[in-house]
Amino acid sequence: MALNLDRRHFLGLAGASAGAAALAACGGPSTAGTAAATGATEIDFSGVKPAASFDFWTNHPGKSQDVEQSMIDKFHAKHPDITVNLVTAGANYEEIAQKFQTSQAAKSALPGLVVLSDVWWFRYFTNGNIIPLDGLIKQLDLKISDFQKSLVADYKYADKQWALPYGRSTPLFYYNKDHFKAAGLPDRAPKTWQEFGQWAPKLKASSGAQYAYIYPALAGYAGWTLQNNLWGWGGSWSNGWDITCDSAESVAALQWAQDSIYKDKWAGVSSKEAADDFAAGITSTTISSTGSLLGVLKSAKFNVGVGYLPGGPKAETGVCPTGGAGLGIPSGVSKEVQLAAATFLKFITEPENTAAFSAATGYMPTRTSADMGAVLAKTPQIKTAMDQLAVTRVQDNARVFLPGADQEMAKAAAAILTQQGDVKATMAALKTTLEGIYTKDVKPKLKA
Repeated sequence: MALNLDRRHFLGLAGASAGAAALAACGGPSTAGTAAATGATEIDFSGVKPAASFDFWTNHPGKSQDVEQSMIDKFHAKHPDITVNLVTAGANYEEIAQKFQTSQAAKSALPGLVVLSDVWWFRYFTNGNIIPLDGLIKQLDLKISDFQKSLVADYKYADKQWALPYGRSTPLFYYNKDHFKAAGLPDRAPKTWQEFGQWAPKLKASSGAQYAYIYPALAGYAGWTLQNNLWGWGGSWSNGWDITCDSAESVAALQWAQDSIYKDKWAGVSSKEAADDFAAGITSTTISSTGSLLGVLKSAKFNVGVGYLPGGPKAETGVCPTGGAGLGIPSGVSKEVQLAAATFLKFITEPENTAAFSAATGYMPTRTSADMGAVLAKTPQIKTAMDQLAVTRVQDNARVFLPGADQEMAKAAAAILTQQGDVKATMAALKTTLEGIYTKDVKPKLKA
């Protein structure tokens, strides 16, 4: 299969839905949809009065409930005619997706604004469940040019803007500075995984920790963070729409990861949350979201270091994926609700508020004009994440655009990293699965 379409071009051609793939771990929503999102016309909001209230559905990414409520309180003071109801719609992105899909089917109790993640928003788009924001951006004079270009561009498809960035993150390499010092290692992240492979035995011997490195929990992170390993070895989950997870480079990357656990015996796999394992001192290093940074700094009883993700034998830079969530407005609510939600969306993405959100969570400031001076003075580690944004790479199509693929990747990673399965055979089976999803749920929707 070598249909190598550019992802933005693909979405410009996409049809009404991406089909329904059973999601093994999270039971996510179906992608069977209705009208084609790509055919959406710009909505005219002239003469529309904002609704008096609407629900904001969120999972409070980065434990952000307090700062979200604070921003809502400030919004109410500025806009007393609009009430924002903060709703905990799930504990994670998958639970929000399920709730949103259920409400779509019931055609009731829809939110005015909803958090949508990197692997879920595409389904809402193809189903026609969210509206393009272009008309609202223009009407409300929302300064789209002031957003971080790489973050806002993730939601610009079919020549329309479908969401705005919110809890946006990259993975970071976290390391225990005290363990590194005791092992006689430099106070920095490794430049490559090969370099870390030389450091790991020293860490294991001197730190007293169970692991020198722990891989993130596979169910939520395998497809995301393992892109770093794949890219460093010159591999990938996919190249365009060509599934490449079984390439020699991809197999070599994952074989190295498996060997770090079973052959070299200095790595493990987190059962739940790698950042918590790291903060507890179970491991000397890990990779976790920037959204975990504030929690780690608060709970760790040691000096925490952060750095760029390590490269590999084929690529030492450009090996960090972006990730996280944006905010979208449902199509199934009234124009009045949509306008009220957009008014709040503009408010919480203003520079002052994105700086406050970043300060409270560790997520990226999404506005270039956000004054991060006070934040960086208090938490200078955030600057590493901000700087790494310049060398991030767009995620593989297979991970973010094939329905259910993220969970299939997690199952394959579990077979390799927790069951010591044959890497080549597992990746060949995954390729078959991913190509099946593409052929059944995506390819039929492409127009010639």
